[in-house]
Amino acid sequence: MVRATSIDDTINEAVSPVANFISGIIFFSVKIGEPGDPAYVEIPIIVVWLIVAAAFFTVYLGFQNVRGFKHAIDLVRGKYSDPKDAGEVSHFQALATAVSGTVGLGNIAGVAVAVSLGGPGATFWMILAGLLGMSTKMAECTLGVKYRKERPDGSVSGGPMYYLRDGLAEIGHKRLGKFLAVFFSICCIGGAIGGGNMFQANQATTQLVNITGGEAGPLADWRFAVGIVFALGVGAVIIGGIKSIARVTEKIVPIMAVLYIGACITVLVVNFTAIPDAIGQIFVGAFNPEGIAGGVIGVLIQGFRRAAFSNEAGVGSASIAHSAVKTKEPATEGFVSLLEPFIDTVVICTMTSLAIVITGTWTDPNIEAGVETTSAAFGTVAPWFPFLLAVAVILFAFSTMISWSYYGMKATGYLFKDSAKAELVFKVIFCVFTVIGASLSLGPVIDFSDSMIFAMSLANILGLYFLARVIKREITQYRAKVKSGEFAMVDQDH
Repeated sequence: MVRATSIDDTINEAVSPVANFISGIIFFSVKIGEPGDPAYVEIPIIVVWLIVAAAFFTVYLGFQNVRGFKHAIDLVRGKYSDPKDAGEVSHFQALATAVSGTVGLGNIAGVAVAVSLGGPGATFWMILAGLLGMSTKMAECTLGVKYRKERPDGSVSGGPMYYLRDGLAEIGHKRLGKFLAVFFSICCIGGAIGGGNMFQANQATTQLVNITGGEAGPLADWRFAVGIVFALGVGAVIIGGIKSIARVTEKIVPIMAVLYIGACITVLVVNFTAIPDAIGQIFVGAFNPEGIAGGVIGVLIQGFRRAAFSNEAGVGSASIAHSAVKTKEPATEGFVSLLEPFIDTVVICTMTSLAIVITGTWTDPNIEAGVETTSAAFGTVAPWFPFLLAVAVILFAFSTMISWSYYGMKATGYLFKDSAKAELVFKVIFCVFTVIGASLSLGPVIDFSDSMIFAMSLANILGLYFLARVIKREITQYRAKVKSGEFAMVDQDH
């Protein structure tokens, strides 16, 4: 352990100056008021960037996040699917892969932090931001399919790097498109290795260590061995590409969602008498918070921040997974993808928040804001209930790792002209960093990788604005075809 700590410190000291500089730029905040003043609030510019885009596309696309919800479910159920269409995975598999990449520790620890800092009212704004984020997902995933590249062997490559390059070239911004595509790809690789891999491996390993006795337990000195197990599991899945990843995520995602939501519902049932008061706290706290720094704005920012950081709407990562879907109509995947923020934020994050608010664990000064807050809420049901949370954390982490490995692999492929060899090298490097992430804490490295993930949104959202007319045209044309009966529902019984 001494050696690991020494390596930890050495790497952290080397990376810290760069990480702090990059993180300071990406997560730059506008400060209103003076620290210590009840009205003091910090507004992260990156959150504003993401939420403004979400609001714009919600209005610009005609509130498809609401109007197209039922059609999205029909598509996921395969009612409009044609197995002869180009692509590698079904609508459901693409959705499961993308959801597995966003549903993670942010839904457990991040929500607890948001409620602890912003009070129950943060939940209201979190839900609103999740509903708006559905529109951004729709925009980026529609473009992902429209500009994807199909290889002779039937495999597909798509995502922001392709629509930034080719889409912007079509409208006369070739140089800008190429620059943004490369910038996005580099950030995606950094984000995949760090936040999408090392951080997940580290937190999952930490949970295993904690439930087996903590630092005095049998796994405390064997974190690297746990990392090797994770790496072998991830490697076994990702070596087969998107088809293999999709087969695993379509099984893991429903299991982990049912397990976690079921546990949250159990907490609510056990504490059912407190539900009306909790709902009241959420609505009152959203508009009339007491004792929360920054008042209504402070609560709003905490809710918006958690939603934006959890569902990654606007980051562009999900577009890479959805590009591999079997379809000939780009807009179909736009509709399917709008379900992601709904599942991730409106359902899972809200269930976490309700469990925390109803049990009151967010007000306990002896509990550290984060996973411990949620774990304590689970503990109100039974002493062994937090073990379910540990299982959920491990499943969330594993699913996030295999999805982000695909994102990083495709970004690598783009930079090296779709080289299969380059993608294979990335897979090996990814697995190596899984072991490193499990073994070391690497705080500044994770901070840097988080910055890379949200830096992706700078290029992606800028591209979405440039291509807004293309997105709207695709969706409008598709809806007209569906209305005219050109796309008949597939008989699921035959």
